[in-house]
Amino acid sequence: MLSVKTKTGLVFFPAFDWAISPTHPEREERLLYTQDQVFEEGLLDIDGIIEYKPDLATIQDVRRVHFCVPDEWSVLTESHLISAGGAKTIGMQVLEKNVERGFALVRPPGHHAMRVVHGARGFCNINIEAIMVEYLREAYQVDRVAIVDTDCHHGDGTQDIYWHDPDTLFISLHQDGRTLYPGTGFGYEMGGPSAAGTTINIPLPPQTSEEGFLYTLDHAILPILNDFKPEIIVNSAGQDNHYTDPITNMNFSAQGYAELTRRLQPHIAVLEGGYSIETALPYINVGIIMALAGMDFSKVREPDYRPERIRQTAETAEQVKRVVADVLECWEKGPRLREKHRLEKKSHKRERSVFYDTDNILETQLEELQTCRDCSGVLSIDSETDRGHHVLAIHIPRKGCNECRELGYRLYDGANSRMYHQVFLQDRTHDQYLVRKN
Repeated sequence: MLSVKTKTGLVFFPAFDWAISPTHPEREERLLYTQDQVFEEGLLDIDGIIEYKPDLATIQDVRRVHFCVPDEWSVLTESHLISAGGAKTIGMQVLEKNVERGFALVRPPGHHAMRVVHGARGFCNINIEAIMVEYLREAYQVDRVAIVDTDCHHGDGTQDIYWHDPDTLFISLHQDGRTLYPGTGFGYEMGGPSAAGTTINIPLPPQTSEEGFLYTLDHAILPILNDFKPEIIVNSAGQDNHYTDPITNMNFSAQGYAELTRRLQPHIAVLEGGYSIETALPYINVGIIMALAGMDFSKVREPDYRPERIRQTAETAEQVKRVVADVLECWEKGPRLREKHRLEKKSHKRERSVFYDTDNILETQLEELQTCRDCSGVLSIDSETDRGHHVLAIHIPRKGCNECRELGYRLYDGANSRMYHQVFLQDRTHDQYLVRKN
């Protein structure tokens, strides 16, 4: 008789009406095979594993995180709101203590969606995990959060959203960006001036297998989490590190994913990528569910699983050790850098280009942060695309001081109406969102 040690909630949402194309890997079959496997294994018949129906995220939930240009319905569909709502549902069940852990098996995914959204990039329109986290902060007064992204692709969207937030630890464990989309996620990407060191990137070499992933977890991720002491841990549970995934080059397995989950012990897991629809995802997801529930997952194996065939080389193992050493060095630098920038109280600028590969949009951003001794500072983003949209987006942080709140409103009211098509203001101190069209 199967039993659970940890009461676990699940949400399924395959999004039947949303796909990149009928034959694209990002389509509803990604979850249908998993659902069949879960039913076949009888997991939903086990006392302590509970299925919930997804809630619907609201436009206000989206506005806590994103500036959508020209508006929300131009860049998302109802399926995106249900996907974000599924993560929100699991978060609520965990925070209400109806379950101890939860897994949102939802799509469309979201970890490539940045703070400013002009369209879809990396199959992502809005950031599912960030929308959930900011809802939990607003509704349950959660403060310190860790997001551990184990998708094979760097979670550049989540990194962007939390780049200036010292209360959110973002750790991305991914295939080296020199070899895979989106080409980012290097160790020197440590976070903005007010949050230096709270962005942790771990770029692993291609063909890393279970030994490398678990070594990284034990020697870098878990010690850093122990230092940071988050109130909740969220796992962006991408599954495209699998040895059969068609668009990546890693050698992880269902057993590896389950063991990583057992050691990490996230409160909430949210599905991200993973495109080996039949030969990997059903086994990985069953393994993750069983690990979350504290069950024996030793029998969960892919039909062609041969550990010796996917074992990493000694050279790869040495590369992984060097990456981990670099990560720990960056983590140790963080507090000194944050204190240095806090005392400076000056403007920091960052220019960059963002390409929306799914919608073929090129965006140019000029980002400016006004650092502050008392909070993480006011952020303004001047964003222009090759489609002709030019907007100014202003963000007042959740713990913004009175001086920074006043500065944010002055920037909003004083923005040149002839220069911008729209001016946005996100005031997280009062959960307010304003937009002015010019």
